[in-house]
Amino acid sequence: MTSRILGLARDQVLAYQFGASAAMDAYNVAFRVPNLVRDLFAEGAMSAAFVPTFTKHLTSSGKESAWRLGNNVVNALLVVTGCLVVLGIIFAEPLVAAFTAERFTRTQLPLTVQLARIMLPALTLIALAAAFMGMLNSLHHYFIPALSPAMFNVVTIASVFALVPILPAFGIEPITAVAIGTLLGGVAQLALQWPTLRHEGFRYRPVLDWNDAGLRRVLALMGPGTAGLAATQVNIFVNQLLATGTVDGAVTWLQYAFRVMYLPIGLFGVSIATAALPAVSRQHHLDDRQAVRGTVANSLSLMLMLNVPAMVGLMVLAEPIVRVIFEHGEFTEVDTLATAAALRFYALGLLAYSVVRIVSPVFYALGRNRTPVLVSIVTVLINAGLNVTLVRVLGYRGLALGTSIAALFNAAVLLTLLRGHLGGLQEGRLASSFARVAAASAVMGVAASTADGALASVLPGDGVVLQIVRLASTIGIALVVLAGASWLLRIREFTESVSLVTKRLRRAGR
Repeated sequence: MTSRILGLARDQVLAYQFGASAAMDAYNVAFRVPNLVRDLFAEGAMSAAFVPTFTKHLTSSGKESAWRLGNNVVNALLVVTGCLVVLGIIFAEPLVAAFTAERFTRTQLPLTVQLARIMLPALTLIALAAAFMGMLNSLHHYFIPALSPAMFNVVTIASVFALVPILPAFGIEPITAVAIGTLLGGVAQLALQWPTLRHEGFRYRPVLDWNDAGLRRVLALMGPGTAGLAATQVNIFVNQLLATGTVDGAVTWLQYAFRVMYLPIGLFGVSIATAALPAVSRQHHLDDRQAVRGTVANSLSLMLMLNVPAMVGLMVLAEPIVRVIFEHGEFTEVDTLATAAALRFYALGLLAYSVVRIVSPVFYALGRNRTPVLVSIVTVLINAGLNVTLVRVLGYRGLALGTSIAALFNAAVLLTLLRGHLGGLQEGRLASSFARVAAASAVMGVAASTADGALASVLPGDGVVLQIVRLASTIGIALVVLAGASWLLRIREFTESVSLVTKRLRRAGR
């Protein structure tokens, strides 16, 4: 939660300093390549391939074997990403040009290329941080790895405040401060995790054995995942190309809308998936299919309890949320309305994104790594077709809607295939949970909409404090209504959570 909130704070600082300007669009385009590597390594194919293999070595052969695998993976990442960084710096201009429309290329290409070259070394840092995270997760350390992106955000924010006032005196664009902060933030992610990893016994060794069975296993699992991500990047390429071909600010509006929508996914979807993956890996290694089904069902039901209300809340309160977070400094009312419109369409796919985050790594843990890849490729084709069509009807908003529809397709297919492979997913229980949570969330949504309108009449004004008070009060009322509806509907995850908190408070009291 700390990490995701600081990520939002980072976006607030950027919106205040740069708004939805051409310079901000240039940064977002340039950041696409490091972001691609984060998706691939931190929350994608490498993590899904490395954690089950590392966990297997820990379970069957002990720490020394696991550390050998860790060193091999770390050094392989250094070699591969190092080569990619050099090639990226050399070919930055054609690489950036390929991601943007002609209108964008004519005016913003030089700045975007400069920013990309500064940030490219972050590829290696992000990849290594993901490897550290995978090892620590397998050793049941979740807090420090989850907190490491917070350091990335803190350093980026500090760089903006420290460098933006200084850089123009040297003839350097102020947005360059964000690129420098991105690079330094990658260093901070590594530095935070290293002490805990060293305490567990890991020692870096400059050795690389490409014939090591564990490394070859990781690479074999990564292959299909990388192919699947490549297919996803084709879709991102199409989206960005279409967005840069609309109006100035469209890339930034979509970026901010996606980040707000992704907050509950990062808090709950990714967090649940991170905790579930090592457990599923161990259960599969012990050939306990019933336990795997239980873990997956528990993960999905918990996600529903948390993210269905989040989806409804984002759709109902899109404008006040965006206004409070971003409408300061250079970020205008027009930017707020445009970002909120995109947010509503993105929110439609929130559940689907969370399902994919939880279910896709399960296939890797079960050794069925080709399944999510094939589904991803089909999803990308559907997504590209939808976005090319919808952008003509809805403009940049059509990109958000097409992405959400494709995500729903992806989630539905993966769930169906996983259910068939595991012989069921306790679907009766999941259907009951979803129906109850959806009913409670609908009541909450009505309450939130009513409270927002009432508070706007009782507490009129555009001051920041008033906006925060209105939004906080509206969310508070909505949560109380949600809690009451959940209690009346006897939603299992809610009652269990209340019981757990009550027991801990009683123990603390005693």
